[in-house]
This record gives sequence, C-alpha cells and structure tokens, in this order.
Amino acid sequence: MAASLTTRQLTVRLVGVVLAMFAFGFALVPIYDVMCQAFGINGKTNTSAYQGALKVDETRQVKVQFVATNAADMVWEFQPVGDQVVVTPGRVSEMRFIARNPSDKPMTAQAIPSVSPSKAAAYFQKTECFCFTQQVLQPGESIEMPVRFIVDPELPADVHRLTLGYTLFDITARMPPVPVAGR
Repeated sequence: MAASLTTRQLTVRLVGVVLAMFAFGFALVPIYDVMCQAFGINGKTNTSAYQGALKVDETRQVKVQFVATNAADMVWEFQPVGDQVVVTPGRVSEMRFIARNPSDKPMTAQAIPSVSPSKAAAYFQKTECFCFTQQVLQPGESIEMPVRFIVDPELPADVHRLTLGYTLFDITARMPPVPVAGR
C-alpha cells in the first residue's frame, strides 16, 4: 500500500510539473516582450504594409543600417545589397536583399524583422517587405527581395541611427514548397 501512495505522489508531482511547464510556455511571450522593452533590444516592426502618408522632414537625416542573419538550421546565403542608407524621414526608401538556396532541394523560408533601438520600431513603417510572405527557392535559385520603408518624422530626436535586422528561418517542414513547372 505504501508503494501505491508513492506512485500516486509521483504521478501528482509529474502532472504538476507538466502543468507548470505548460503555463510557463504561455508566459514566455509576455516575459520576452517585457525583457526586450526593458533592455531596448529586438524592436518588433509592423507585419503588414503601411498604407498612410507622412510629411517629409527635409531638416533631418537618419542612418539606417541593415543586418541579415540565418537561423541555426538555415543554409541559404542571405545578405543586403548595401550595409546602410541615409534617409530623410517621411520619404520612401528602399533596400534590396539577396537570398540564394545552395542546397539540392526546394526550400521555404520566412524572414523575421527587428529594429533597434526598440523605441524606434514604432516609427519604422514598411510599405513593402519580403518578410510579409514566405519565400520559396528551388535548388541553386537566387532572388532579389526589396524592402521599402518610411522612417516616421515623429521619430524621437535623439535617434540618429536605426538598424533593421532580418533573421531567415527554414520553414520547409511546416510549409513544403510547391513544385513550379519550368523552374
């Protein structure tokens, strides 16, 4: 009888651990957001195209730097065409990124953007971005992908430099590429 109590206690504890892990998984996103806000890292950008119009601030210029990285399991070559541009707030600007699939199989990728400093993320408006959709490349295929953006003239005056970073993820397992005839 003592053994069944021990088994029962162990079962209750294990169920408690599983429930705690499940609850912690749900808490990770808000914890992550609070930590990013507190430390000023990984500013989230909009996930859909900006549709508004802004007044151009001709009295100011902002340097926008570009960074491209691959997630741990991503084999694509991925980089911006240039390292940085100097933009006038309120005016549409553009940078192109190049991706190449060096593997011997079709792959699907998704780019996740971030802006730093994080307080500037709300002032960085993308009007067109390859991050809005998944990218499918056949073996050896390359693609040039634009990002068109506007730095809002309301950007805090102490921000003179922004960094737009993209991390490219392999999502082939979740979104298998559809074979394309003639490619």
